[in-house]
Amino acid sequence: MESVKSIFKIGFGPSSSHTMGPGNAAKIFNERNPDAHSFQVELYGSLAATGKGHMTDVAIEAMLTPKNVEIIWKPEIELPFHPNGMILHALSDNKETLDSWIIYSIGGGDLADEDTKIQRKPLYTMTTMTQVLSWCQKTGKTFWEYVLDVEGPEIFDYMSHVWEVMKAAVIKGLDEEGVLPGGLGLQRKASMYYVKSKGYQGSMKSRAQLFAYALAMSETNASGGEVVTAPTCGSCGVLPAVLYHLHTSHHDFSDKKIIRALITAGLIGAIVKNNASVSGAEVGCQGEIGVACAMAAAAGAQLFGGSTAQIEYAAEMGLEHHLGLTCDPIGGLVQVPCIERNAFAAVRALDSCSYAMLSDGKHMVSFDKVVRTMKETGHDLPSLYKETSHGGLAKYIDHED
Repeated sequence: MESVKSIFKIGFGPSSSHTMGPGNAAKIFNERNPDAHSFQVELYGSLAATGKGHMTDVAIEAMLTPKNVEIIWKPEIELPFHPNGMILHALSDNKETLDSWIIYSIGGGDLADEDTKIQRKPLYTMTTMTQVLSWCQKTGKTFWEYVLDVEGPEIFDYMSHVWEVMKAAVIKGLDEEGVLPGGLGLQRKASMYYVKSKGYQGSMKSRAQLFAYALAMSETNASGGEVVTAPTCGSCGVLPAVLYHLHTSHHDFSDKKIIRALITAGLIGAIVKNNASVSGAEVGCQGEIGVACAMAAAAGAQLFGGSTAQIEYAAEMGLEHHLGLTCDPIGGLVQVPCIERNAFAAVRALDSCSYAMLSDGKHMVSFDKVVRTMKETGHDLPSLYKETSHGGLAKYIDHED
């Protein structure tokens, strides 16, 4: 299992798998072919089906400029390793192929191919929640301390930067108004929700603020702003909303405590990513919003003083109750239903946290079993419902009721 840092990548939206990943691939390919006269890039499967809405072509061209780039869209063909496949070709001035590279954007901004797992050295020897939970119970330590033991104190510096970027994106989103780019005519709502929250008291005020923070982060992402994957761009609003809310509300948790909670959330995401997937194109939105909810629920439970068993239970519920969630973005944009899903998942994360904190942490379905179930469910879902914009809500957007 890789570093928890791999869960939190800093970059520009709207999509980690369709924008960050292909952009990084183009950058790497450009650097290894400095003498190329031009480039040709073939996009396959989900990467092609929703690429224009996700600005995949814009990200690729930005990394290959000023050389000429031809992009070929092949949504009807899926390469064998992952739905987000791409083939890059470096061409000479007479169109001869100098170099070709088959690579996949596997979610969360990561790139991989059939040999990736063989080439990478694992950082963590314990890769399941059951193993980590047992270690915590034997040592008396908690999840963030396990990460600290493996990755060293420098993890705090990285997570501190992650937290600053998250806060900045939320604050920026709260201040913005107007229509989001992309053609859907979708109005930004974060600012309005935040203003309205000031007129409420009690639980309604708290919920309205939480909605506003999740919307702010998601709208920043949808407009191509700087965000942090958590675990993806499409689900980047859930964890920051919960943490920002607990940091600024009457709970007033310190930055140090928030960063420790971030580390725990990263471990949750890393376990899922290692044993299943966080790619909407591979397992549907349950791998994005569901995992984000699990991460936020675990972080919240830790902040409220939960035991390791209660933290695990909160994470399990956050993912379990998103099982089967499809990925059907309208117009291939990370807007509808993605933005609202971030807001609702943030509330569900705190509900999962509260439910776990009222328990003794004992429950029937373990986190590892839910991860395994999510993976199987995702593979059983028809490809139509995995980030193609051809099924579900996306199919009926142009039809009258």
